[in-house]
Amino acid sequence: MTKFVYMFNEGNSNMRDLLGGKGANLAEMTNIGLPVPYGFTITTQACNDYYDNGKKISKEVESQIEEALAKLEEKTGKKLGDTENPLLVSVRSGSVFSMPGMMDTVLNLGMNDQTVEAVAKLTDNPRFAYDSYRRFIQMFSDVVLQIDVYYFEHLLEHTRTQKGYTADPEMTADDWKEMIDGYKKIVKKHAKQDFPQDPKTQLFLAINAVFDSWNNQRAIVYRRLNKIPDHLGTAVNIQSMVFGNMGDDSGTGVAFTRNPSTGERVLYGEYLINAQGEDVVAGIRTPHPIQVLAKDMPEVYRQFVKTSQLLEEHYQDMQDIEFTVERGKLFLLQTRNGKRTAQAAIRIAVEMVKEGILDKETALLRVDPDQLNQLLHRRIDESAEKKLLAKGLPASPGAATGQVVFDADEAEQLSKEGKKVILVRPETTPDDIHGIVASQAVVTSRGGMTSHAAVVARGMGKACICGCEAMKIDLKAKQFSVGDTVVRYGDVITIDGSTGEVMLGEVPMIEPELSGEFKTLLEWADEARDLGVRANADNPVDAKKSLEFGADGIGLCRTEHMFMDIKRVPIVQEMILAETLEEREKALDKLLPMQQGDFEGIFEEMAGHPVTIRLLDPPMHEFLPDKEELLVEVTKLQITAPDSEELKEKEYLLKKVQHLAEFNPMLGHRGCRLGMIFPEIYEMQVKAIFYATAAVQQKGIQVQPEIMIPLVGHMNELKRMRKLVNDVAKQVMEEKGLSFHYTVGTMIEIPRAALTADQIAEEADFFSFGTNDLTQTTFGFSRDDAEGKFLQQYIEQKVLPENPFAVLDQEGVGKLIETGVNLGRQTKPGLKTGICGEHGGEKSSIEFCYKTGLNYVSCSPYRVPLARLAAAQATIRNKKEDADNVAVASK
Repeated sequence: MTKFVYMFNEGNSNMRDLLGGKGANLAEMTNIGLPVPYGFTITTQACNDYYDNGKKISKEVESQIEEALAKLEEKTGKKLGDTENPLLVSVRSGSVFSMPGMMDTVLNLGMNDQTVEAVAKLTDNPRFAYDSYRRFIQMFSDVVLQIDVYYFEHLLEHTRTQKGYTADPEMTADDWKEMIDGYKKIVKKHAKQDFPQDPKTQLFLAINAVFDSWNNQRAIVYRRLNKIPDHLGTAVNIQSMVFGNMGDDSGTGVAFTRNPSTGERVLYGEYLINAQGEDVVAGIRTPHPIQVLAKDMPEVYRQFVKTSQLLEEHYQDMQDIEFTVERGKLFLLQTRNGKRTAQAAIRIAVEMVKEGILDKETALLRVDPDQLNQLLHRRIDESAEKKLLAKGLPASPGAATGQVVFDADEAEQLSKEGKKVILVRPETTPDDIHGIVASQAVVTSRGGMTSHAAVVARGMGKACICGCEAMKIDLKAKQFSVGDTVVRYGDVITIDGSTGEVMLGEVPMIEPELSGEFKTLLEWADEARDLGVRANADNPVDAKKSLEFGADGIGLCRTEHMFMDIKRVPIVQEMILAETLEEREKALDKLLPMQQGDFEGIFEEMAGHPVTIRLLDPPMHEFLPDKEELLVEVTKLQITAPDSEELKEKEYLLKKVQHLAEFNPMLGHRGCRLGMIFPEIYEMQVKAIFYATAAVQQKGIQVQPEIMIPLVGHMNELKRMRKLVNDVAKQVMEEKGLSFHYTVGTMIEIPRAALTADQIAEEADFFSFGTNDLTQTTFGFSRDDAEGKFLQQYIEQKVLPENPFAVLDQEGVGKLIETGVNLGRQTKPGLKTGICGEHGGEKSSIEFCYKTGLNYVSCSPYRVPLARLAAAQATIRNKKEDADNVAVASK
């Protein structure tokens, strides 16, 4: 019989897949003797069973829940629904991977019209009892009955204002009784039923709701963003309640064992006196820094500091801890590995090695390569003039500029239109996640640095400011004011999440730099990795940046980008429009010194590192004006200036554009096919490369040019192009009176090339897999059309697990790469292989490249640090797996 329910003392931290992260940690904390309110966990298997059973709890699961409840009642000496000593519980989700705020929670379950009186009598605190009951009605109605929380908040705010109160703690027991009556009426009106009074009914409805929340919209969006599998399900934790709202000797809070924004080794968190946990997390009230607890409850603070250190040492990672103080006694409700910024992740990993907590390999595995992009964004230029509007809490570092929006849906819509927006809200809820994703940054007027907005923004690497109370937000009017300044929807602001500053207008930014800890971590990565990391760079500036970020060389230099300079386009068009070889060569003669200068600059910057140069790849028409626009211009001129020279020129140009137009340019006259039909174009480029090689070599700088022929599908194409390169090399060497080393290879981006790689390798010194085009030709997708029309729906409907243009399709495209590598090395065992598509900067694709035996990956300069770390992680993980397999085999 499957065990679907575990008491806390029956589990441990190794049971995350079954108990979820929260349940596993509650079990672990219980077993090491920490003060955890007792309870039980319903497993992730039970969640899957619920969905398999048509969204119903099966009899078997129900029976095990009943048994666990009886054990909990026996352990606590309380009984659910008892009118003298009632058990009250919390019902919380707990997925395998942390998904803060994405699923639902119900507190104070077990309260009804009778048990509330028992709680009032037992605690001698009617105000606390009725406050807890109204909280339960509100949460249960929101989570289980699907009644918008707005109705409850609106009534509460209206009542507070009417009575002249400024905060909830001023409400009396009679005030809360009045609120309860009002809340019940809201339930009756919107749910068409009375609020359920039977605690067992409440419990099973709440469990259903938590299971249902696994598939709510925000959870689905969060899983997609963080690549969390849909089939895992969520566990449900049923835990006896402890109360932080029993008076001034009670409270609740959230704390991190280190600063999750900077990584500094200081206790970082917040708490509220006389409050429940959701008050802190939801950002409804702005809490106090955790250090203030040392004054309010010194003994509790000392105990909490000691417990925090114990948990960090036990889990060997920064912990995110939720706690409650009930009448001076500390209870731990949760611990988990804390979400952190990239800056903090790196500092924590490096410092934990120095503190002797971690070894270097474990530290490298602790930092998510995807996070590193956060550190390579621009920051505010401190010397720039700033018009400071307000200052809030610096909840997540980074700087951002954008148009102000007040609604998550608006943020998503404007972002789709290509606009940069900053989401401004009184507080965010988990339902706002799509708006946070779409925004450059988030600002809230309420809430603290452990509120939902802050935790989610930090996890995504978005700048965030919370608790900016100087901002008076009017959602209806779509504006906020700070003193006499009014900022309206669509106005531009700049925020600095590192300082908490909100500024009017756009403020200049400066380029990022690598911190000392970042450089240290990447040095460790270079020591560990066996896979080379190069950069895609088309000019000296990018080449320099590549080396600064630690690239081993250039894996792709796209020569067509050199033609797109505004001064060069007319000469390129002259080359394309030439009627004779002589005319074309005149234009090429003008382009040659320009390209030579580009290559000299790149070679000098790379100072001996290899540079792979791809000869011209796109079709000719891409350098000419748009056909539709030309047609409009010609039509206008035919009406306004029928005899003009301009019309004759435009008509000639239109005729040429129409002649060069192709039905399917991606598969048309481009790549090596251009070199085959117009060899003089490739000859000019190769001359420019070798003249540059000679010039730079004469300056005493080593040069390693690798000439790459694009779009080869047949060995005869490469054979012809290789001969062209060799002939030009010989000519330049004789002309300059020196010799130099170079290699000739090809970009494998056609399935036929991968399948006949053994033949192609006869003419190639290296293969570079162009995975962008290889993905297009393997799937038969035009990238622009697919991403704009149907690809997103394919991903949402699980037809495809990922966008294959972002994450390498290992089953299809990957199989072609494996085939190409294996066949190529059958012909030439030492054949150098790499990839240079966008996948070269994506961590799972990098791991695939390592396993497939590639020599290097190449990506954009700003993704080089990410690739270095991902390459190290791939090496460490796979060597560990190999060692484990050897150990198992030897047994």
